[in-house]
Amino acid sequence: MASPINIEAYSDALVLLATAGVVVPVVRRLGISPVLGFLAAGAVLGPLGLGSLIGTFPFLYWVTVVDAKNVAGIAELGVVFLLFLIGMELSFERLKAMRRLVFGLGSLQIVLSTAVIGGIAWLFGNKPAVAMILGACLALSSTAIVIEVLSNQGRIATATGRASFSVLIAQDLAVIPLLVFVSLLGASNGSSLIESLVLALMNAAFAVAGIFIVGRLMLRPLLRMVASTGSTELFVAATLFVVVGTGVAAAMAGMSMALGAFIAGLVLAETEFRKAIETTIAPFKGLLLGVFFFTVGMNIDVREVARDPFWLFASVAGLIAIKAILLIGLARLFRLSWPAAVETGLLLGPGGEFAFVAIGMAAGLGLIEPQVAAFILAVTSITMALIPAMALVAHRVAPKFKAAEVLDPELAIAPESATDHAIVIGHGRVGQVVCALLDRHEFRYLAVDNDARVVPEQRRSGREVYYGDASNPDFLKSCGVMNAKAVIVTVAAPEAIDDIVAQVRALRGDIVIVSRARDAAHARHLYAIGVTDAVPETIEASLQLSEAALFGLGRPSGLVIASIHEMRDEFRRELQQAAGKVQAENTHAVRPKTRPATTKP
Repeated sequence: MASPINIEAYSDALVLLATAGVVVPVVRRLGISPVLGFLAAGAVLGPLGLGSLIGTFPFLYWVTVVDAKNVAGIAELGVVFLLFLIGMELSFERLKAMRRLVFGLGSLQIVLSTAVIGGIAWLFGNKPAVAMILGACLALSSTAIVIEVLSNQGRIATATGRASFSVLIAQDLAVIPLLVFVSLLGASNGSSLIESLVLALMNAAFAVAGIFIVGRLMLRPLLRMVASTGSTELFVAATLFVVVGTGVAAAMAGMSMALGAFIAGLVLAETEFRKAIETTIAPFKGLLLGVFFFTVGMNIDVREVARDPFWLFASVAGLIAIKAILLIGLARLFRLSWPAAVETGLLLGPGGEFAFVAIGMAAGLGLIEPQVAAFILAVTSITMALIPAMALVAHRVAPKFKAAEVLDPELAIAPESATDHAIVIGHGRVGQVVCALLDRHEFRYLAVDNDARVVPEQRRSGREVYYGDASNPDFLKSCGVMNAKAVIVTVAAPEAIDDIVAQVRALRGDIVIVSRARDAAHARHLYAIGVTDAVPETIEASLQLSEAALFGLGRPSGLVIASIHEMRDEFRRELQQAAGKVQAENTHAVRPKTRPATTKP
């Protein structure tokens, strides 16, 4: 006899799968954000929507979510996977560069927003401790929705994306002391608040250090061992274990699971398994994140809207306005441009998912009255549902705050048509030396640069330099890349070099590409993505230093020059071979082994 199953849990799961399989494709076809589709579906099909009518219409049992707890655990994993992938897209160097925004802009935003919103809550009759809890909860923003919106728009790396992400990291770190504060107020056991906060922060610091050390020592060897089996299934299992395991470890230390997964993503970002892991996790992340948005929608109580619509929508508008104004002012204080400051303020103005956790805990401990908690959660839910719309408004409104620039007529000059020439990308100090040598050897070239201040000056001094974005394929075609003999990349930014090389190689698979590189590791990477020859600055500096030293020591010039050229060739071969090995490992990292075909004798 078959064992009984939990029909309630399975019916709730079926509603979620039907939402992902039916509702989301429909809203995509209508041009609506999937995030809004999940939020609306959660509000309509959740326990506070049609689910509240099951007693009157029993058939609604099969098309609504009966108990939000049945999907709450799965929903949290969506945020965990999202933050893990964001960590994979960053690196410790990039995160280190963002520390000013994380601990400066982010911390000030939390403190000022908590003080202003908490002060308003106190004026409306709440106790000081309750007002502080409400202010701190509403000061936080939605990591999941904001990052998802920016990721879909491909704008994580923009000034708005970096500023928003920095503030969200600071807010995630603030979760720990806030949870401790709420739990201590509820317990009222006389323990020292400061002592408890210090202990909680120490536990968090040890947890972060533990995840980082274990990740450095064990995660890479673990994935290398699993990948060597050639089994895709084992690699998927190991990847899921890493993501969920680090999240659970962080949760046990009092942090959010998402923060632990983010740290694990940072650890694995610089390994050879980065692309394979991203490909493995992407389907899980999309579905689980959709479940999370669905659960957020389930917290929108339509009855709360009907009870006092004026104060509800006034609170929604007030919350967004207060946080946006504070953030815009702080962003300008930290020297963000007006467009980036306005976009960041509008994106982070709405509330966040953490309010459901902290206010729910405070209500359960009797610190906040149920009616006040329901009202605040309704305000938070509505503001979160408005984030995709706020992103669209911000994207259209922000450019209007940009100061009008007078375009120099030299920037509008288009490149002349040419054939069998070289294209020098970047006309800084390195590019100018390259162009000078091409002039000396009477080789036709065309130089381009995207610095609107430098190009006019160089053109007036007689240089043939054109203004434009070399990562734009149309601009490359206008420079004659289809008929050129070589492209010489002299810019310094590694990300810009990657974009330029990718576009050039996509247009011309046979063209010679010579690129500047920062060091040996960067040169290996450039060889792997299709550069013909990479010139590492550190190696060239050491070779020139050696050449000068040997000349100074009186060695014959012919032997010195020959040995320098020989060593340069050795370095080049080693870098090209290493790049080939890395490329082969990435290609075969998760490819399943196949047995050789056999034939009957």
